[in-house]
Amino acid sequence: MALFLLRRLFSAAAILLLITGVTFFLFFQIPRDPARLACGQLCTPESLATIRHTMGIDQPVLVQFWDYVSGIFVGRTIGDIPCPAPCLGYSYVDQRPVLDILAARFPATLSVVVGVVATFLVFGIGAGMLAAWRRGTWLDKTVSGFALVGAAVQIYWLGIVATYVLVDQSALLPRPRYVPLGQDPGAWFGGLLLPWAVCAIIYIAGYSRYTRSSMIDTLGEEYVRTALAKGLSQRTVFFKYAFRGALTPIVTLLGLDLGVLFGGALITETTFNIPGIGQLAVRSVTNQDLPSMMAVTLVAAAALVFFTVVVDIAYAVIDPRVRAS
Repeated sequence: MALFLLRRLFSAAAILLLITGVTFFLFFQIPRDPARLACGQLCTPESLATIRHTMGIDQPVLVQFWDYVSGIFVGRTIGDIPCPAPCLGYSYVDQRPVLDILAARFPATLSVVVGVVATFLVFGIGAGMLAAWRRGTWLDKTVSGFALVGAAVQIYWLGIVATYVLVDQSALLPRPRYVPLGQDPGAWFGGLLLPWAVCAIIYIAGYSRYTRSSMIDTLGEEYVRTALAKGLSQRTVFFKYAFRGALTPIVTLLGLDLGVLFGGALITETTFNIPGIGQLAVRSVTNQDLPSMMAVTLVAAAALVFFTVVVDIAYAVIDPRVRAS
């Protein structure tokens, strides 16, 4: 098991290094000059040369890459600006280190992710289990129909419609906004209630479908039939044996979704104007803020790799055959 974990951690580190290299060359070696993008319309040759020196792009490519990677671990100086570790660059739009911008926006993204994940896990897995338990009944057909409709709905469309109906017309929910949890817990919950519900609907559709399918497959396994033949109740076999066996594909899906969400629930944050990492990604692209774009990409990739490793560890906890191998 320890060797398995070491191999996975080594692979994760190698993947992150590869992604860092690809991201660096994509963003800093594109035909358009990043210094000219940062210089603006009133650019002079002197200011352009100063920005090139400040961004460090007047150095050879390999030196730039080494400075960037080493800066993540030991910090660096970007031009004349000190950037302590972990240095992810300096935003010339916000005039501050990118890490500070990410740190300021992370609580909003974390708040969105926690609410969305809690909602779709409870309702998605619960609906899938009920559909599998009552397979072929009206309940199963209702859940399957909702899954089809939910998978086809787009967040930005549903967000606009839900805001108009539930906030503007009926005032059933408060207007979506982000308030820090420590500042006002009630406003934090109320302001995120609609974004949680809208974003979770898409995931509930997927998780109910996967859970139903996985549960039905597991109920046909030999060890489940053996448990029934031994005289155990259907309820015990369903929840204790079949559900545990059906968890593996669901955990895989959850790991990928967590990685994507922690990289920024881009559409949800943009639709409801939540100042998280996803909204930062959109703003960075709009303003052509290359250091911020690269940092957001690396954070999203790191989150995806991290949760993939967590999924591998969860396999060993859920399935004894993994530990034995």
